[in-house]
This record gives sequence, C-alpha cells and structure tokens, in this order.
Amino acid sequence: MTASRLAIKIDVDTDRGTREGVPPLAALLKRHRVPATFLFSLGPDNTGRAIRRIFRPGFFSKVSRTSVVSTYGLRTLMNGVVLPGPNIAKKNAAIMRAVADDGFETGIHCWDHVFWQDKLFSLSEARVAEEFGKAARAYHEIFGKAAKTAGAAGWQANAASLAAYDAAGLDYASDVRGGAPFFPVAGGRRFKTMQIPTTLPTLDELMGRPDYPMEGLADELLSRLAPGRLDVYTIHAEIEGMSMIDWFGRFLSRAKERGVEFVSLAAEAAALNARRADVPFAALEQGEIDGRSGTLAVRGAVLNEVAA
Repeated sequence: MTASRLAIKIDVDTDRGTREGVPPLAALLKRHRVPATFLFSLGPDNTGRAIRRIFRPGFFSKVSRTSVVSTYGLRTLMNGVVLPGPNIAKKNAAIMRAVADDGFETGIHCWDHVFWQDKLFSLSEARVAEEFGKAARAYHEIFGKAAKTAGAAGWQANAASLAAYDAAGLDYASDVRGGAPFFPVAGGRRFKTMQIPTTLPTLDELMGRPDYPMEGLADELLSRLAPGRLDVYTIHAEIEGMSMIDWFGRFLSRAKERGVEFVSLAAEAAALNARRADVPFAALEQGEIDGRSGTLAVRGAVLNEVAA
C-alpha cells in the first residue's frame, strides 16, 4: 500500500513566536527526525494592529476559540499600537541561523505580517515588490544567501506578489490552500514560481469547536491524508511551538504509528521542478476556508490556455 506523504511548513508570525516557539519546535522535529520548512517574519512585529480585523466575518468566533491573549501574550498584542513593533530579524538572527544549522529549510513569511495580510490588495505592484524586497534583503543578511521559498502571511497572494516571487527567483512558494502543486495564473498572467498548497486545516481552524474535540484532532487531521498524494500541514510557532507543543509531539508520534512518511518541501519542489511539464497551470483565486475569517488564496481550475 502506498504511504501517505506529509510535509510540515511552519509559519513564524511574531517576535515572541520566534524567541519562544521556534527553538522547542526545532528540537522536537530534530528528535523525531522530521524535516520541516520554517518561514520567518523578518521585519517589525506589529501584531497589535490586527485589531482592525474585528469587522471581518468570523473574526470573533476564531478569537474566542483560540484564546488570542494566551496564545500571543499581552506584550505582543500591544506591538505596533501601544508599543513600537520590535524588529524580529534583528532581535532573533541567531535563533534563525540555528534552525538552518540544524538542517531545516528556511524561507520568507513576510516583512510586516499585519501590513501584508491586511493591505496587499490595496498596494501597487511596485509597492508589493518593495515590501517583499525588504524581507528578501533581511533574509540574505541573516543567512548569507538568497531565499528560495516563501509563504505569504495569511495566505494572501495576488498577481503582484507572484510577480515579486518570479523576480526573486524562488524555487517554489506555498501561499495557497487546497489541491496539488501548480503554476499559478492570476490577472491574466502565468507565473513561473510553482505553488505547493497547504492541504490540511490548521490547528487553530479546528481547535475549540464542538464538532472537533481536542482529544481527536490528531486522528482527524491524519484521516484527511490521501495515500500517494503530497499533503502539507501548516503549523504556527505561536501555537504548536508553545502552548500546543506537547500535542504536536503526540501528533508526530501518532503519524509515525500510522506509517506516514514525512517529506521535505524543498526536495518535493526540486523533483517537481525537474519535470515542470507535468505540473499544470491553474488559477490562483480568492476564497474562504472553514474556521478562518476573511478570504485567502485558493487553487482554482486547471487552465490549458492562458494569456502570455
């Protein structure tokens, strides 16, 4: 029987998540010998400005389920509002380099998480390129080389952000929810940076819901794996790296008991890029995901003919 293949992607959103969530996550994954891709926020932590999302449908439901104050901490929730947002990369460069030294793939999550997540669609293509460029330069300063992967804050992506990825020469990106790897088409343009979508729900989309009791969440997630398919599970340093790290350790053990094969996103991307003609073009669209407020990038229909 073909084994299920699962890749772990880690979004690191905040200063606190970098300091307190990343080191234990790296240690846990190393102990389990599980590869993972850490995507870092590299500019100011302005998490407090996310209060503007209170008008989004579903926002209060998620806040009440995931206990935002205990997850992020009061200090983090004041960043960018009452207190100046600390520069995450400058404060935590040694932690980030240690992750790479431990053999994990690293990449770009964003420069300013709240700004990208809330403002991307109001920005010009030049302004988007500038924002991504700041993150790319910070990454190079830390690691001494160019980033080869990125995954957008809040799964917010459009033609302008895809153009920035192409200009940066990324090997692949992971901005999208649902479906198999594809080359994105948006705004009447086709792009050369392959997307490898997140296929599983995130923990914060399920936890706290009566229909998904905590004691059964690991099995719920594992039941959604499809043998032979590449599945991607996005976790967060602020959740699975902190209050839910024991749960995540049990999830890894449970997955191994079920024969799940943990794979590297970098290796999967390299193999797919070696046979690019087999990877389809598909629309990058905006849609909704159960358990998450607002819209985000989703994989649309396969397109055989697109504008040049």
